[in-house]
Amino acid sequence: MGSLEHPPIFEIPGIPDHLTYTWVAMALLGILALVASRRLEMVPRGLQNFMEIVLEQFLTLIDDVLGHEGRRYLPILATLGLFILTSNLMGLVPGLVAPTANLNTTAACALIVFFTYHWIGIRKQGFRAYARHFMGPVVWLAWLMIPIEIVSHLARPLSLSVRLFGNMTGGHILLAVFFFLMGFDGMLGWALTGSLGGVLLGAPAALIMVVFTVGFLYPLKILVAFLQAFIFVMLSMLYIAGAIEEAEHH
Repeated sequence: MGSLEHPPIFEIPGIPDHLTYTWVAMALLGILALVASRRLEMVPRGLQNFMEIVLEQFLTLIDDVLGHEGRRYLPILATLGLFILTSNLMGLVPGLVAPTANLNTTAACALIVFFTYHWIGIRKQGFRAYARHFMGPVVWLAWLMIPIEIVSHLARPLSLSVRLFGNMTGGHILLAVFFFLMGFDGMLGWALTGSLGGVLLGAPAALIMVVFTVGFLYPLKILVAFLQAFIFVMLSMLYIAGAIEEAEHH
């Protein structure tokens, strides 16, 4: 994988690439927020208008899943969604690294969600009442339900992190393989040798790969980047909704 991927534009000695580009993603979002909120107007224009549309989409999604009371969780949900989306899209730019293509980054995001929704549930109903729902509706089945519930909750951060990591890494491997096949070490290099086979086969194959990559793979990767960010945020909201519903039930 390392031999196929394009090298990063810059590296900091002693610091992993995914950590370096995590800070890059954070800096990009910070600059975006700063510029969008620098001159707030009653009738938004330009970047302020764009960011308000983005936040309205988050609010609409939260209202549909969590209700109006769920708007208090907008900061963490929007932050996670925008960070994951930015990190996903960074992997499409040659010379940049997608932080979400590293399991450490996705696991960190998943653990934030895991501890947050448990904290919300405990805050809503108290530790004892929240812990009781792990026992199930029937007391004499608690010995069976408690292990099942614990495994179910522990599987949530695992599924969140592995799903995002797998989709991002798989897409990068596919792109890297195509770049390798159609580059100077592949079909294009074969065509530039001037041999009959290179001219007749290598050049058309390289052209087809370029068209396929630009016309299909890149749009597909962009779609997957948005889709994976949406799925992560949606599942996070569902976990929070489950903690709130337990509070209302008790």
